[in-house]
Amino acid sequence: MKRNVSIFDTTLRDGEQSPGATLTTDEKVKIALQLALLRVDTIEAGFPIASNDDFEAVKLVAQTVDGPYVAGLCRAVEKDISRAWDAVKHAAKPCIHTFIATSDIHLQYKLKVSREEALAMAVSAVRFARNCTDRVEFSAEDASRSDWDYLCRVTEAVIDAGASVVNLPDTVGYAEPEEFGRMIRYVREHVPNIDDAVISVHCHNDLGLAVANSLEAVRNGAGQVECTVNGIGERAGNASLEELVMNFKTRAEYFDADTNIDTCQIFKTSQMVSRLTGITIQRNKAIVGRNAFAHESGIHQHGVLSNPLCYEIMNPEMIGKKTEIVVGKHSGKHAVRDGLSSLGYTFEEHQLNTITERIKALADKQKTVLQEDIIAIADDVLNESRMGVAAVKLEEVTVTTGNKTTPTAVITVDYAGEKKIAAAYGAGVIDAVAKAMTKVYGAPLKLEEYELKAITGGTDALADVSVLFTDEEGREYHTRGLDEDIVMASVKALVNGINQMEREKRR
Repeated sequence: MKRNVSIFDTTLRDGEQSPGATLTTDEKVKIALQLALLRVDTIEAGFPIASNDDFEAVKLVAQTVDGPYVAGLCRAVEKDISRAWDAVKHAAKPCIHTFIATSDIHLQYKLKVSREEALAMAVSAVRFARNCTDRVEFSAEDASRSDWDYLCRVTEAVIDAGASVVNLPDTVGYAEPEEFGRMIRYVREHVPNIDDAVISVHCHNDLGLAVANSLEAVRNGAGQVECTVNGIGERAGNASLEELVMNFKTRAEYFDADTNIDTCQIFKTSQMVSRLTGITIQRNKAIVGRNAFAHESGIHQHGVLSNPLCYEIMNPEMIGKKTEIVVGKHSGKHAVRDGLSSLGYTFEEHQLNTITERIKALADKQKTVLQEDIIAIADDVLNESRMGVAAVKLEEVTVTTGNKTTPTAVITVDYAGEKKIAAAYGAGVIDAVAKAMTKVYGAPLKLEEYELKAITGGTDALADVSVLFTDEEGREYHTRGLDEDIVMASVKALVNGINQMEREKRR
């Protein structure tokens, strides 16, 4: 039977300590309610003694949220503990989390106390907290840089005093995984009453090892991991909740452990925390990053479309997300075909080749090709195919404009096998282009309507130009042109219109 690993979420406490991540009380409650839906085991709602606002936020979370333990952090000082209890006592499952440093560097330079004095303070704090609630967690701050034998003495003493959870943090992210695992194992083997408490770990990411250290701790007997959504927190952050949970889910046979987390809520929770804290999730962030389940490489796309297991070790739907086939310059026909077929498009192989080539050309210029771009390109190519052989083929366009220059357009086309060049002035560039096209065609064209729109928005968006013009007999022709350049899109729309007129004449 798999071991259950408890998830202690400190997004609202350690996560909020990230520079610039201050949350309002209402925002804390929103996140806390979402964490309850995520089914974390403990929510550390804040540091009640820090400020009145923090106290009120912890109190409101305790009053509002049902399901997880609600913890308040406090130093090993009675006034801190009393303040924390006043906040969390409103919870159905209250927890007091008290801490003191155990490393010599902290004892000497920060606390300025001896090992024996620190030990006495730890025991006194736990006993005081135990008078308030059965759920008392003690943290040995900077445990990973502490003397292991002294750490064992402290651990044994606080368990005797009533601690039900003993947290052994890698406070400054200094430990290496194998080393941290050995420390957990050493404590388990050298603390006689260790089975009377849960071993917890709280790892920081200063060397990028927070998740690795936490997982190694679990393999060596830790029963609780402390973490934050998106890995936010002091300095380089904390162990990432989503990464820890999905390691247990994905490599269940390796860890022989699982959590109570509802993984389908992970992505939603991640997005909420990012939005409310203002901390953007990096694109390549594991599990919840924008690129985590996105594929642009043609080889990868073909593999994923054939069988997702080729390149996805997790089902994105497990975290409330979907696979994203990103069409770009590295993409192949398989991705384009799959994407357009799902939208109801049918096409021949040569049309698919042309669509793919144009998508890649666009990707070279604007990097990202969105679905709207792909649809517009597909429509344009299929429309060209329906039009048949073109009488007029555009070869070159040159335009000149400026605030002290009369707009000019010079156009070169192949008209029924004959090269024709025409130049014209206009009130603007588009007007000059239309007049030059009229000269090339040799018959009057009257531009009745001109509409320009950007396919996806932004300065690098595809330009979609629709024109309505009439010939000398008053017949109307409505055509469109697509290009990254507004002038070229306009010229293409006019050329398409002329070819449409030629087909009408042949009929």
